[in-house]
Amino acid sequence: MTRVGIIGIGHGVFGRRSDATVQELAFEAFSAAMKDAGIDREYLDASVIGSVPEYHKQRSLPGVVQEYLGLNPTPTWLTEVACASGSAAIRTAWMSIKAGVHNIVAVIGCQKMTELTTPEILALMGRVGEVQWESVFGTTFPAYYAMFAQRHIHEFGTTREQLLEVAVKNHYYGARNHCALFQKEITMEKALASEEVATPLQVYDCCANADGAACVILASEERAKEISKKTVWLDGMGCATASMSVLRRPNLVGLPSAVKASSDAYKMAGVGPEDIKVAQVHDCFTIAEIMAYEDLKFCKKGEGGKLIADRQTYVEGKIPVNVDGGLKAKGHPIGATGVSQTYEIAKQLRGEAGERQVANADIGLTHNVGGIGQYCFVQVLRRD
Repeated sequence: MTRVGIIGIGHGVFGRRSDATVQELAFEAFSAAMKDAGIDREYLDASVIGSVPEYHKQRSLPGVVQEYLGLNPTPTWLTEVACASGSAAIRTAWMSIKAGVHNIVAVIGCQKMTELTTPEILALMGRVGEVQWESVFGTTFPAYYAMFAQRHIHEFGTTREQLLEVAVKNHYYGARNHCALFQKEITMEKALASEEVATPLQVYDCCANADGAACVILASEERAKEISKKTVWLDGMGCATASMSVLRRPNLVGLPSAVKASSDAYKMAGVGPEDIKVAQVHDCFTIAEIMAYEDLKFCKKGEGGKLIADRQTYVEGKIPVNVDGGLKAKGHPIGATGVSQTYEIAKQLRGEAGERQVANADIGLTHNVGGIGQYCFVQVLRRD
């Protein structure tokens, strides 16, 4: 079967974008990706939009984005699996090309979140958990991940300093990413002094809501070889689901969906965790990044805290992770995040990440989580 490659990438600035509508955010990323690919609109067979519609005043978002981008009458559709909507969009475009239905597809992750208040956003996110037995009692995203953190601390002795070292690292790299919401380094002292949100998580353990968009252009192997000399191949694609109720899961120190999705992606790509040179993982909270290290088999269960404490996930370490700032510093416009992760890995594999560049990066990975781990999408990307 044909390989599917990324022939163009584009990324807008994440932040409180009062200067742009969601359509304009999408255009910012789309136009950059099309320029990068060196193609015109006529080359596109379809577009897929990754977004969560509840955050927008506009219903049926793909229609207005498609119209604004001048892509009618080619088909478009929406994918939505909470915070993993962007990676789900990439997967559906990848499947359509694999099936021979389309040859070139634009995938756009876009989200306008700051039109809602923080309490409104917390209420929406809380309902991603099971509404009958959990969210009705006031569970929110920080509360769920605080449970994960408490259990990780209890079972493995993980410390607050190890958790916050994730934030220190990601803000260090966010300060070197012109698309990031927070372009400023922080110290461990400042992080430890920040207010508690949900014990043991503090302000700097938590990512921020944002507006933004990212875009990748996918193509069949035949078309990619005709058009691009810098194609990055999507060679491993895994996805899995877990129970809506967190308390029905076997443990609270990892995400079973991430374990399964990564295993399938590694198998499809014919690689193992030891082959990954650079990774983007879903660090909605600092404990989420530490659990990802373990779920993806970058280290043994319980050793994620030590991995970050030993600086093994910095650019110069054994397995650099989130060296664009991650969700933590870059911001988390939920529909755009998965596409943003793929953009960053493609950039790394093309050797275009500047001072954040990982040496000899030829195989990379993305790990995008939806909800509280109900959904997980893992991609293994390769540059020949």
